[in-house]
Amino acid sequence: MNTSIKSIELVLKPLREKLNSHKLYSDLASVEDIKTFMEQHVFAVWDFMSLLKALQNHLTNTSVPWTPVKHPSTARFINEIVLGEESDVNELGEPYSHFEMYLDAMQQIGASTTDIDKFIKNIVAGTSVSNALTALNLPKETLEFVDFSFKTIATNAPHKIAAAFTFGREDVIPDMFFQIIKQSEQQHKASYSKLTYYLERHIELDGDEHGPLSLKMVEELCQNDSQKWDEVLETAQDALKYRIALWDGISNLISSTKALEA
Repeated sequence: MNTSIKSIELVLKPLREKLNSHKLYSDLASVEDIKTFMEQHVFAVWDFMSLLKALQNHLTNTSVPWTPVKHPSTARFINEIVLGEESDVNELGEPYSHFEMYLDAMQQIGASTTDIDKFIKNIVAGTSVSNALTALNLPKETLEFVDFSFKTIATNAPHKIAAAFTFGREDVIPDMFFQIIKQSEQQHKASYSKLTYYLERHIELDGDEHGPLSLKMVEELCQNDSQKWDEVLETAQDALKYRIALWDGISNLISSTKALEA
C-alpha cells in the first residue's frame, strides 16, 4: 500500500479512535435507542450514496456520446462499489440499494421514516439539498454533517470527494447492536431480520471489498501529487470531525429523550 495512505491513516488514528470509542455506543441500551439512532443515521446513509454517485460522475463516463475514461482501473473500482451499494440484493434476494434496505429495516423495527421520506420527496420535486434539510426539524449536527459532504461534492475535486467517502465513515458496528436486537426479538416475539441483514452485509462489503477498493481509488487519484495528498488528509480529518459531531448529536438526542420519559 502507498506510504501516503499509511501516513494518512497514522495521522487519522486519534480521530478514528475517538469515533470508535464514542460514548454513543454505550448509550445504545434498548431498541428505542436504536430507533433514535437510525432516524438520524439514515441521513448519513443517504449522504454516502450521494458521495458515491458524485464519484461515479467524475470517474466514469456517464455522458453520451461515450468516450474512454482517463483511469480505467479507477472507473472499475467505483463501478464495483456502485454495484454493491446501489444494486445489491436484500435478504429476500431482491435487487435493492443499501439505502432502501436501511429504510425497510427502520420500518420493521418501528423507527420513524417521516423526516427522511419528506426529505427525499422534496429532493425528487427539485428542492435543493439545503432547503430540503432546513425544512426538517433535525439536530444541527445532522444538518452540518450532510452540508459538509455537499460542500465537498461542490468542489468538483474527485480526490477530496474520495477522501470524504473513504475515510469519513464509521467502521465499527458494535456487538451491542446485535445483542439488543436479539434480546428484543425474544422479549417481544418480533423479527428485526432486515436490520440484522443490513448490518451483516455492511460489515462484509466494507471489510472485504469496498474498504480496500476505496483506498486504491484514493491512491490512483493522488499518485505523486503532494498537494492532492495534503488535501485528502485535510478533507479526511474534517469528515471524521463531522462524523464525531453527528455521534455527539445523536447521543444528546438519546439522553434528552430518556430524560423526557423519566
